[in-house]
Amino acid sequence: MARDWEALFVTAAAEVEEEPGEEAEEERRGAFRRLRESLRATRQAIGSEVAGTFGRTLVEHDWEALEEALIMADVGAPVAASITASLEASVRRETLDADALRERLAGLLAEIARGTDVDGAPLIDTIDLRAQPTVVLMVGVNGTGKTTTLGKLAWQLHQGMGMRVLLGAADTFRAAATEQLEAWAQRADCEIVTGASGADPGAVAFEAVTRARAEHYDVLLIDTAGRLHNQEPLMAELAKVRRVISRQLEGAPHETLLALDATTGQNGLRQADQFAQAVAIDGIVLTKLDGSAKGGVALAIARELRIPVKLIGVGEAIDDLRPFDAEEYARALVE
Repeated sequence: MARDWEALFVTAAAEVEEEPGEEAEEERRGAFRRLRESLRATRQAIGSEVAGTFGRTLVEHDWEALEEALIMADVGAPVAASITASLEASVRRETLDADALRERLAGLLAEIARGTDVDGAPLIDTIDLRAQPTVVLMVGVNGTGKTTTLGKLAWQLHQGMGMRVLLGAADTFRAAATEQLEAWAQRADCEIVTGASGADPGAVAFEAVTRARAEHYDVLLIDTAGRLHNQEPLMAELAKVRRVISRQLEGAPHETLLALDATTGQNGLRQADQFAQAVAIDGIVLTKLDGSAKGGVALAIARELRIPVKLIGVGEAIDDLRPFDAEEYARALVE
């Protein structure tokens, strides 16, 4: 899984992999500390049962309590049952102390979080930026942090990786959305294409793609209006925006990201399912993990929807948008 930005993005320039230096290692350690802190509420929801269960001779009630704790953390009932059954089978086969059991649990969580497709192949957890320009479309319901996420992503691509980034403000129904994205464009030192309030979102997307092609931008990031997953006319409009983009540039949008609020838990699954029916979703941005006791929803997304979580939001700071790492996520949940 992607542990840093260079691993998350697939670029045209082939680079020789180098061992990370001390600065990179410290940055990773810092990122893990922030992730662990952000998942504190989820870890506490699971941790009390993990500590109690793994610290004594196990009985049937202990496994039921652990399964309930996993369900409360929103990993989903099928996933919770599968994890508990696997751990119980491990205990019956071999003698495992508390540390070994906790390590086994972390391994199971990471395996599920990585996810597989219907054929059993690993989910694609990278974002391919080799197309010129690469068009990234951000979708989701109101209040999930789409615009903020897109702004932080623009900053990372331009300031962190030196790419020419153009922003497209296709959320024309909420005036504050355009203003917010304009502020992010200024902060990231990127150009932006906007439309008048109430303008056709497809027209803004069309203009943004036209400019990105003409001026040879590396990446075009397009924001869209928030909409509930059960609002059929607005979902149809979103599908229209995607068609406009695809007609303007073959293969575009190259990446469609769905922002999900981690605090909504299992409702996020229903949102993702409905959005996936309207537009092909390539990856999930799981926002607001900090302070939520429902961070386990990343497991349910990977197992039930077979859509990879590619980015996570663990705070308000600009570097609190991070590539998702299944192993570190699992460790942060149980350690």
